[in-house]
Amino acid sequence: MKRYSITATVVACMIAATGQTAVAQSLEGKTVEYTIPFSESGGSAKWAAFFAPRLTAALPGNPTVVVKFRPGAGSTEGANWFQGEQDQGDGLTIFGDSGSTKFPYLLGDPRVRYEYADWKPVLASATGGVVYLPPDLGAKFDGDMDDLKEEFYLYGSQGATTLDLVPLLAFKMLGLQVDPVFGVEGRGDGRLMFERGEANIDYQTSSAYIANVQPLVDSGQAVPIFSWGALDDSGAIVRDPTFPDMPSFKEVCEATDGCETEGVAWDAYKAFFVAGFANQKTIFLPSSASQEVVDMYTEALRAVVSAEGFKDDANEVLGAYPQMVGASAIEATKQATSISPEAKQYVLNWLKADYGVTME
Repeated sequence: MKRYSITATVVACMIAATGQTAVAQSLEGKTVEYTIPFSESGGSAKWAAFFAPRLTAALPGNPTVVVKFRPGAGSTEGANWFQGEQDQGDGLTIFGDSGSTKFPYLLGDPRVRYEYADWKPVLASATGGVVYLPPDLGAKFDGDMDDLKEEFYLYGSQGATTLDLVPLLAFKMLGLQVDPVFGVEGRGDGRLMFERGEANIDYQTSSAYIANVQPLVDSGQAVPIFSWGALDDSGAIVRDPTFPDMPSFKEVCEATDGCETEGVAWDAYKAFFVAGFANQKTIFLPSSASQEVVDMYTEALRAVVSAEGFKDDANEVLGAYPQMVGASAIEATKQATSISPEAKQYVLNWLKADYGVTME
């Protein structure tokens, strides 16, 4: 039996043990559509596939949870669609975003017709990511990027205002000559470009890296050089707990000539790192969802993340990151969807200067 096969009795007992009141609503015989605004090949797909069967097992009535994919415009197309579904509050429509959805919102992208304040977060997932190179370039990495600055890089990108903003800004800070090939539909497509030799630098979020890049590393086809890192309790960037033997971007930046870990560029990088990774993925209900429906999902997800074996399973698939439910998910979403004016303006200026991208 799969460890995520949580019975209704177990869920009820867990709710009672935490002093919560079980909700009366049942979704028996119904189908929940869990929409992801990306292609089926990236980290968001793996994240959704991880939670979908566990939601089926934990929600009252054990409904079928089906993951739907709506890629396009760096995820804004799917998010705009969800904004139009705000009257679907019966618990049968949920949405999973990513940093690529939060970034255009933070930057005032005119394509954005969604408003995070209208949505109801019920789970927030932190994650990480790893940058890797082909073996010939990876052999030149010795803790800094000084010996790699003369190389020319191709990078498959979803767009400068998507989650790829973090690596593109990091590459600039490191002094790398990176030419992004815009237009890929998901990070998984960027990885496929790397595998075909069409790109020579790439990064994947932790779940996609574990599943799809680690085999390349094991077979000698890729060399990891650093992770984005993680936040400790004081808000400082430290090594990623999923990859503790790998240096963080901060460490590599500190070791690389010309890369600074203070000042406006660093502040901008950190702001988007937080929005893109410390709370990268969130499950939302529409604004019309009643408190009963919100409570139903909150208690189901609390049961999921508290279940025996969940942490081990999550560490293996998603990495060793926090899974925040209820009030903590709401607070994490508030922090991840706000930015200081100075950091925002720095990034807007950089996007215009380097890529001709304006938010007009």
